[in-house]
Amino acid sequence: MADRSAIVTGGASGIGAACAERLAADGFRVLVADVQDELGRMVAQRIGGEFVRTDVTREDDIEALVDRAGSLDVFFANAGVFGALGPIEQTVADDADRTIAVNLRGTLLCLKHAVRVMRPRGRGSIIVTASPGGIVGGVGPHVYSATKAGVAGLVRSVAAEVREYGIRVNSVVPGAIVSPMTAAVLADDPADLDAAARAMAPSPLVGRPGAPGDVAGAVSFLASADSAFVTGSELFADAGYTNAPGPASFAKGKFAGH
Repeated sequence: MADRSAIVTGGASGIGAACAERLAADGFRVLVADVQDELGRMVAQRIGGEFVRTDVTREDDIEALVDRAGSLDVFFANAGVFGALGPIEQTVADDADRTIAVNLRGTLLCLKHAVRVMRPRGRGSIIVTASPGGIVGGVGPHVYSATKAGVAGLVRSVAAEVREYGIRVNSVVPGAIVSPMTAAVLADDPADLDAAARAMAPSPLVGRPGAPGDVAGAVSFLASADSAFVTGSELFADAGYTNAPGPASFAKGKFAGH
């Protein structure tokens, strides 16, 4: 895969950085796209990739990013924000607009321009970061959850359109992941990952919060030829949080051995 290229938006830290590292290890030439210049350059230097400053709310930034990649094989649309927080009656409209602009409109623009360059080549894999918040009520901020529900619908809709062109579109659904993004909300400090880990309830299945590397393996699969028959799908990297959250009580204790 040495001649193949991949773009990772939100690639300067957390899930994005881990996935950029994994894709580089898989043999892709990786463009790290972010608004965090210093961190983005550090990630790109570490993996032998290239940093491209990109604001996903600006279509001209995304267009230039995709054109810079040249022969684009994988686009991981990962940039996102928690954005507007608090009770619904206290929602600040400007904060909501910003959240929608980054999470939903930004993803739409990434899909638009990724397909633009992949369609003539007849192949490509587009991966989008979704969230349990778009599926399960009450586990994410209101506007964030709405945008992630929209992202899930967008993935399915676009996957149906571009399937005939050899382009696959899927989403990865991370669970509770310790990252600068979660630390900024839970610990008021994006650098305090230990505090974020303590604040997160450990997964009932694996006894720990998730790490960005847990998501990177899923993204690596969706980027690879091993997922050639997979499109319009959600790959959950959440230790069962979304679809299997129960403790299986009726298979344990006094019920064991029945």
